[in-house]
Amino acid sequence: MIENEIVDDFVATDQNGKKVRLTNILEGGPLVLFFYPKAMTPG
Repeated sequence: MIENEIVDDFVATDQNGKKVRLTNILEGGPLVLFFYPKAMTPG
């Protein structure tokens, strides 16, 4: 687990297809990001 790691700002697509920027989300408070490989794939 990595806590308090600084990452570069980025833009991603949310579950509704809307573009969101990391810095805009962080204005609302802390954020936890979770990445997992091969989402929704067999195996």
